[in-house]
Amino acid sequence: MTNTGPTQVFGNVGLSPGSAITGFPPGVIHGHLYIADAIARQAKLDLTRAYNDAMGRTRNPIKVAGNIGGQTLYPGLYKSTSSLAISSGDLTLDARGHSKAVFLFQIASKFNMTTGRRVILTNGARAGNVFWAVGSSATFGTGCSFYGNILAHQSISMATGTVMEGRALARVGAVTMQRNTIVKPAR
Repeated sequence: MTNTGPTQVFGNVGLSPGSAITGFPPGVIHGHLYIADAIARQAKLDLTRAYNDAMGRTRNPIKVAGNIGGQTLYPGLYKSTSSLAISSGDLTLDARGHSKAVFLFQIASKFNMTTGRRVILTNGARAGNVFWAVGSSATFGTGCSFYGNILAHQSISMATGTVMEGRALARVGAVTMQRNTIVKPAR
């Protein structure tokens, strides 16, 4: 995990295997730091199970492709057989009044959110119920506003000013931050 600038993480941070965490300070972790200990190892196993479960879901997938910016989507399983982007408008996730509604995005390759784009939650949608399973890497441009839990097979990179309510979880690569704010989602 690498950070440059005054990133604020409101939640726990873990790393397993390895011990390479840089940039704290100037970044601040408002939670616990677990490095290559039993808790971090278990979290890594839990991430692998969650990733495999998310990528293995098959019931009634809605096909999505390319850029999903500018759209309003409703609860369900969304499947992209290649890369997916939020790049020409903001994405609205509408729970239709159901606070337990789940949004699951299966992305076979890369996920990219371009500069200044936002994910907007409406009608009871909650960040803790939004999952982005990414087959490769996730990249966020400068000043993005994002909701949900990223489960990336490779890496996650956040440019300056990106704000996330959710979790940034990378299975085999690094999480790279630059002056970001990450807040654990409410249950």
